[in-house]
Amino acid sequence: MKTESFKAQIIITGKGGKGGAFKIHEGYTPVLDCHTSHIACKFTQFLEKADKRTGKKVANEGENEFKHVETGESCLVLMKPSKDMVCETFKDFPALGRFAIRDMKMTVAVGVVTEVEKAELTGKKKK
Repeated sequence: MKTESFKAQIIITGKGGKGGAFKIHEGYTPVLDCHTSHIACKFTQFLEKADKRTGKKVANEGENEFKHVETGESCLVLMKPSKDMVCETFKDFPALGRFAIRDMKMTVAVGVVTEVEKAELTGKKKK
């Protein structure tokens, strides 16, 4: 079924300009390579920062929200595909639950899908 939006655990691996840290913020819309699909997906909301090895939540120094993540950091994020896309949770279907985030022909982040919100079926049924 078509994916409306999904939550994903990502790790930022890319390098910024002149060797600096690469930053991803809400509203950023890179191309996501998931199995055979290459579709732009928007970072709609950062949910929590996490330890990149264990996946456990990291305290945000008293802040409930954060504006961006940098190279070497990990977070749980809500993403929305710009076109029709099919993905599954990594736990249920690993091939459709793993992805790479590419920008300017470079891989800037990798991740796994943790939760999927499916779109409702619309249209006519075939006999």
